[in-house]
Amino acid sequence: MSVTFLGTPIELSGALPKQGEIGPSFTLCDQSLSDIGPEHFAGKKLVLNIFPSVDTPTCANSVRTFNELAEGLNNTVVLCVSADLPFALSRFVENHELRHVSVASFFRSPTFALDHGVAISGGVLKGLASRAVIVLDEDRTVLHSQLVNEIADEPNYQQVIAAVKGASLQYTF
Repeated sequence: MSVTFLGTPIELSGALPKQGEIGPSFTLCDQSLSDIGPEHFAGKKLVLNIFPSVDTPTCANSVRTFNELAEGLNNTVVLCVSADLPFALSRFVENHELRHVSVASFFRSPTFALDHGVAISGGVLKGLASRAVIVLDEDRTVLHSQLVNEIADEPNYQQVIAAVKGASLQYTF
């Protein structure tokens, strides 16, 4: 599978979880350096906002946008995930006074990006994750997944909100 970065093809490894599948298990590192996994969000819907680095304009904007949207989502956690170190993620959240999203790093989880179909497998971005959003219900069933075709573009926020709220959608991949 491939996406583009500023128009240049980027090869990915792994398979993006599809609607109706059970989302892969994972262990991530939160901003306090504690390991977290799906069990930490039991009984809640989970939006995985996966991106390359919070130190890029598009990624930073997606975290801020999800922070605004998350305030209106009941029984839902938005988890913003990248390879950034927890210190950088924590600093970003504090500097922007973000109160409605959680952040986590996969720097200690070598299989997270592969398991979620977003592992950039070559080129200058190798080791980072491509941009994707995966929405899981309370039982970890995938309600929606979007691999953003151009890494420099933002995800479709309306589809994410509709999936969380249970609205009927036409999925485009």
